[in-house]
Amino acid sequence: MQPGAQNATTQPKGPLEWGQINFLHTTDTHGWLEGHIKEQNYGADWGDYVSFTKHMKQKARKLGVDLLLVDTGDLHDGAGLSDATSLNGEVSNPIFENVDYDLLTIGNHELYVSEIAYETFSNFSKAYGDKYITSNVQITNPKTGQLEYVGKQYRYFETEHGLRIMAFGVLFDFTGNSNVSKVTKAKDLVQQPWFLSAVNYTKPIDLFVLIGHNPVRPTVSSSTFSTIYNAIRKIRPDVPIQGFGGHTHIRDFAVYDNKATALESGRYCETLGWLAMSGIKSDKCNAEHNPRGVPNPTRSAVPPASTGTASAGLPKSSTSSTTVYARRYLDWNRLTFAYHAEGSQDRTFDTYQGKKGTTEITTARKQLNLTSLFGCAPETYCQYCKPFLADGNIFSLLQTALATVVVNQTRANIPRIIIINTGSVRFDLAKGPFTYDDSFIVSPFSDAFQYIPNVPYSMASQVIGILNAGAFQKKRNLETRDFGFQPLVADRDVCLDPPITHDHQGLRGRSYPSGKLMRRQSTVPVPGYTTKDDFGLDGDDTIHSTIPYYSQPNDLQANGSFPTDGSAPANVDVIFLDFIQSYVVNALNSVGGAYTSSDVGYYLPKTFTTNSYLPAYAKVAWQANMPNCPVGAGIGFTKREAEE
Repeated sequence: MQPGAQNATTQPKGPLEWGQINFLHTTDTHGWLEGHIKEQNYGADWGDYVSFTKHMKQKARKLGVDLLLVDTGDLHDGAGLSDATSLNGEVSNPIFENVDYDLLTIGNHELYVSEIAYETFSNFSKAYGDKYITSNVQITNPKTGQLEYVGKQYRYFETEHGLRIMAFGVLFDFTGNSNVSKVTKAKDLVQQPWFLSAVNYTKPIDLFVLIGHNPVRPTVSSSTFSTIYNAIRKIRPDVPIQGFGGHTHIRDFAVYDNKATALESGRYCETLGWLAMSGIKSDKCNAEHNPRGVPNPTRSAVPPASTGTASAGLPKSSTSSTTVYARRYLDWNRLTFAYHAEGSQDRTFDTYQGKKGTTEITTARKQLNLTSLFGCAPETYCQYCKPFLADGNIFSLLQTALATVVVNQTRANIPRIIIINTGSVRFDLAKGPFTYDDSFIVSPFSDAFQYIPNVPYSMASQVIGILNAGAFQKKRNLETRDFGFQPLVADRDVCLDPPITHDHQGLRGRSYPSGKLMRRQSTVPVPGYTTKDDFGLDGDDTIHSTIPYYSQPNDLQANGSFPTDGSAPANVDVIFLDFIQSYVVNALNSVGGAYTSSDVGYYLPKTFTTNSYLPAYAKVAWQANMPNCPVGAGIGFTKREAEE
């Protein structure tokens, strides 16, 4: 664990089930290798995970079964360790590589920018060799000018106990990649001769493993898993298919047919997915189907009967199945890791490799100034756990911060309205130290502040309502400039690619991010993930109380320098992010304006961005209790719970 991080105090509900083959799954880590330092539920760092994987591999060997480690992409754009470098991932990727994964694939965040795509091709993929699979992602080799696969097209291999696996790695039909890479659509991939030959492989296949930066639930519009599943199932109706997905940042488990399921394991090093399978037919595999001394999987894959489930409209295997399953979503903390590693440790939890990884993270965070302190956040502010603009809602805080620091001193006395899109905020802010790292975590984008001067208030006052009645404002396709390729110091900015633009309401049946545990030992469930999937409600490894979820509007408005007597000004400066310029101009014109982009200028220097205003506010308003900031109870707690 990193300095200042705290361990959880509530342990898992019980031991994991172990089967014939078992999987540990990570996805959408987005640079959070230091862990969530201010959240006890997720306080472990990548070094702790390295130690855990070593112990679990050893435990699998003692039990006479297989354990595979899987990752499904998006390794950066989310936290300072990955993003505060001249090339995203150049420090965090080598730390990530301390885990000896068996199967990995690429995420869309590896492809937005050519330099990052080439780093993935030239270095990261080579570190893992044939274990890194990109079945539908190619890149132009800069030396030859020819398209080559970033990783391998597929991997056929035998596990330690002889289970024969064919694995594919499929990115969803992503179109925001830079022009040095090519993403083949799933419908075209499944027609390619090499893919059909791999499905019809000349050697026996006991299990297909489909990994992908891809939602596991086919009813999600961006998912292409069903296309791959359909192609395999039509040719191989009797072979089990196991999927591992990502991209939508949720915990989910989907059943396709009686021998095909898929697991998705959250985001940001909050969740570690566990899957156990037994009953896979093989004339060569010698793994124990029901290893002794541990619980074993017992659940058959039965597609839910209700409409709109993962299996709706998919072809089904026509034969009976002997395969049984168990799935679990583990909270990312040392208490959880040590609990499940019990019986595999000689004396201590920490391994040499794990301690080395923790030290590397600590050193890198100091070198990148990520621990530089801007102020002490006086309470916890969340994106979705409180109603919009309520006490503890992050947009209530940002409304005040924007009004305070987004000021052009030459126009400071002119009334102004400031509009940002709520999608510019990526994560919650926990009570405690607000650091350079937190500036990436909370509001990472480098959108600058533009304005139209002296707009009649009668028109300007209608803009926010028009924007919030309109469509969700998706993030633009990013350019290299959005990622700030330059050495950074504590007051510089960097932009990440957009948050996932899924329908937040559509996730309400799944799971939501959690806060950290109470400081004292407690048997009462604390706020956290409460997941419902195709196997029901029992997938969370640690039992939590549900965190409320409230939808948020498209945009937020703050006001500055308005008349103190409460009257409305005649004219105002309308300030907005450059990302939403077209939306604002169109809104003004819909109520009688005649504005064009030529009327727009920058209100502040382009270097003052969405990544800048909260640090600026912290330096003004959050200087109390410096430098020893008290840390709160975490996301989702009421003030009363936090004080108990």
